[in-house]
Amino acid sequence: MHASHSVHELKYHLVWSMKYRKNLLYNKEYQKKVKEIIFEIAERYWYVIHKLGTDGDHIHIFLQAPPDDSVSRIVQTIKSITTREMFKTFPELKRLMWGARLWEQGFFVRSVGDETTSEMIKRYTSHKLIFG
Repeated sequence: MHASHSVHELKYHLVWSMKYRKNLLYNKEYQKKVKEIIFEIAERYWYVIHKLGTDGDHIHIFLQAPPDDSVSRIVQTIKSITTREMFKTFPELKRLMWGARLWEQGFFVRSVGDETTSEMIKRYTSHKLIFG
């Protein structure tokens, strides 16, 4: 991706669970709406969604984002907007979730590179001057 003064390729595999590990995302209507909301968020915030999936009680997102967005902010943005919109579209979710949040508080993240591995970076930087 290109920005006005930078070129970047930051990709993340993000995973988080439904609150109480509820299997609500087996419901096709909920799946469709969550997907729609996440793609709208991506368009608004300049994220690129490469893959999106669920195992019913948690969600996997493989996305690319600009460098000025921290991972925690990306997750917070997606979780808060999906919660608000899902509760608005499906009021019964508030009862099913006992009035709580839609998602668990934590998340998993792993940065992803297409062809560059940690070992390649270590080899490359070991040939550079060491400061200090």
